[in-house]
Amino acid sequence: MKLSHFIFLSDEGHTYQPNFTSMILEIENLQVIGISSGIDAEHAFKNLLKENNYLKETSFENVFCYKLDNDYENSKREFCISEYV
Repeated sequence: MKLSHFIFLSDEGHTYQPNFTSMILEIENLQVIGISSGIDAEHAFKNLLKENNYLKETSFENVFCYKLDNDYENSKREFCISEYV
């Protein structure tokens, strides 16, 4: 079986600007949770959690991923960390 690479992201959380020169204090953004490999997205997610056990202790809950290839737009999958703990 060929392993594929996936990037896992979350849209939970905010980033604060380094210089507060505007009225906008928080910026909504994506957090990179990690990159992992597997035969499919779910196996890669399980590998990500196994290789980075600390993720189970973070407050991130909803994670989504893209397969790292030319057809990445059609490869999006979503996961909840608490369902795998």
